[in-house]
Amino acid sequence: MPQLFPANPSASMVIRNVTPNIITMSLPFARFGIVRFGARGTLVKLATGSLAIFSPVSMTPEVREVVQAQGGNVKYIIAPDMEHHLHITAWKNAFPEAAILAPEGLWEKRQKNSEYNDAPFQYVFKKEGSPPTISEEFDAEFDIEYVHAHGNREIVALHRPSRTLIEADLLFNLPATEQYSKTKDGSTANFLTRLFLPAMSVGNPPTGQRRFIWYLATTDRGAFQQSIRRIIRWDFDRLIPCHGDVIETGAKEVFQNVFAWFLQEDHEHV
Repeated sequence: MPQLFPANPSASMVIRNVTPNIITMSLPFARFGIVRFGARGTLVKLATGSLAIFSPVSMTPEVREVVQAQGGNVKYIIAPDMEHHLHITAWKNAFPEAAILAPEGLWEKRQKNSEYNDAPFQYVFKKEGSPPTISEEFDAEFDIEYVHAHGNREIVALHRPSRTLIEADLLFNLPATEQYSKTKDGSTANFLTRLFLPAMSVGNPPTGQRRFIWYLATTDRGAFQQSIRRIIRWDFDRLIPCHGDVIETGAKEVFQNVFAWFLQEDHEHV
């Protein structure tokens, strides 16, 4: 099996405060062990002091220290899609009282691997029916859109107090400069990574990523369009992706540009 994450994540992880209440944990991650996408977990401290971790990364001593410095009360572990779940077991073991939020089908997928022995997840987002009510403190700060028509079944979150959009595979912002900033050869060291860049960047115009989403990432364009149109109505200025650099400001314009084909009435493209 190809090595997806570094053998020693502590050596290459970048931990920083994006806002006073949001901490990102960025580190190398190579898809298929080759294409340098980067990985990122996002820790959010709610007004009540509770903590929510989106797309958990390795539970290194440094990560544990950061969590404890924020009060240590991890109450929500969010697996934001069908792929970003590899470290939720470590976080659940460390914080057994925390609830897991995940898309439908992820629990079943994980049970096929003998390494996982999950209890049923507390909150499961489904294509049919109303989205789950999480808790008063969580719902007071987050809006959630379940983009079931994305191939990976994306849970996208808006942290309203900081106007920050948090997502996994909905939008990429490669190259993954921050995530590879502690490595010797950087984020674009190999040919395959450079080959993928046009389809995973927000360049102006982001034609490659538009085509990738239009043809490969969606399972139902109509339903996907509805989700994108709900998200674009949110008030956000910052975007934290799992893959690539954080968009610190102007993120709504970037999002609108990347998803322009789904925001236009005439959406026939080649």
